[in-house]
Amino acid sequence: MTPNQNRLVQLTDLMAEQGWDLLLLYGHTWRKDFFRCLVNVNFSGPHAAAVVERSGEVRVIVSDPWDFEALADAEHAAFAPDFTAGLKRSATKSPHAKVAVAGMELMQARFVEALGNPVSATSFVEELRRVKTADELATIRKAAELSDRGYQRFVATAEAGMAEYELVAEVESFLKLHGAEDNFMLIASGGVEVTGMKPPTERKLQIGDSVTTELTPQVDGYWAQICRTLVIGEPGSKQLDAFAIFAEAQKAAEDLLRPGVNIADVARVQNDVFRKYGYGDYTGPKYTRVRGHNLGLHPDENPYVLEDVNYVVKEGMVVIAHPNTYLPLSGYMVFGDTLLVTTDGCVALNSTERKLFRK
Repeated sequence: MTPNQNRLVQLTDLMAEQGWDLLLLYGHTWRKDFFRCLVNVNFSGPHAAAVVERSGEVRVIVSDPWDFEALADAEHAAFAPDFTAGLKRSATKSPHAKVAVAGMELMQARFVEALGNPVSATSFVEELRRVKTADELATIRKAAELSDRGYQRFVATAEAGMAEYELVAEVESFLKLHGAEDNFMLIASGGVEVTGMKPPTERKLQIGDSVTTELTPQVDGYWAQICRTLVIGEPGSKQLDAFAIFAEAQKAAEDLLRPGVNIADVARVQNDVFRKYGYGDYTGPKYTRVRGHNLGLHPDENPYVLEDVNYVVKEGMVVIAHPNTYLPLSGYMVFGDTLLVTTDGCVALNSTERKLFRK
C-alpha cells in the first residue's frame, strides 16, 4: 500500500488551511472514491477508511479479513470487524483533535458518532479531485480507449432477435476480459415508447429499434463514458432528424467547454438547441436527468451539467457532455463523449465515430 504522494500533499495542505488535525477518507461497497483518491486499493469489504494525520502519516482501517490480508505488507493497516470500534479507536488516539471526514454523508450515523463531532470535508476533497494529475489522466485515457472498444463490440454483437441482457452480457464479458474492474452500463431499445435507459431486460431487439447505451468501464479505479445510439436496420427519417438535434446539442457543449466557463452554460447551450427546434419542454427533469457530469473515481461525479448548477470549469477536469433525453420524434436517444478540459478548450478522449450507428 503506497498512498498517492501528490494527493497526500494536497490533503495535508488542506488540513493545515482548515485547522483539521485528522482527516478521514471513507468508502463503502458502492462509493469507494474518497478512499481510493489516496489509497487506490479496490477493497471488497463493506467499509474502509484512510486516516490522515497532519504529519502526513496514513493509517488504513478495513472491515473485511480479505482486505486486511491484501494490505498485510502495509505498515499502518488495521483490521476492524467492528468498524464503529475501529473508527472510535482512531479518533481517540488524539482526544482533542478536530476531525474532518470526506464522504461523511455516506456514513451510517453510528460511524459519525464514533468520531465525536466531525465536520464534513466532502466538498473540499471533491474540489481537489476535479483537476486530474498526469497519472490520473493516463488511466482515464485507458478507460476511454476501452469504452471505445466496448462500443465496437456492442455494435458488432447487436442483432434483431437478441435480448437486451444477452447484448449487455457480451459487452460486459469483453470489457472484463480486457482489463475493466467494473462497468456501469444502461441500455434501452424500442421506439417512441422508450422514455429512458435502465438495466437490461429480456426484451428482444427488433428491426427499426433505436438501441441506446451509456457504457462506462472502470480501469484502476477511474471511469470513462461513451453514449451512442444504434438503429437495427435502416433508420427512419424521424430517427435521423432526432439524431441531428442531439449531435448539434453535443457539439454546442463541446465548443463552449473551456476553463472559466460556468457549467450551467454548458447545459444551457445544449438545451437551447432543443428549444430552437421546438422541444424546450423536453429539457426538464421529467424527460432528462443531467446534461453531463464530472468523471473520475466515481462514474457520476459533481458538478452535474445542469442550468441551475453554478460552477466555474477548470483546466484538467474530465467531463462528459451528453444531451440524453426523450423526444417525441424518436423516443429516448443518447450521444456523448468523455472530454478533457484543456488550456483553451477541450478534447475528446473517445475516438468512436460520431454518427447514428446502424446494424
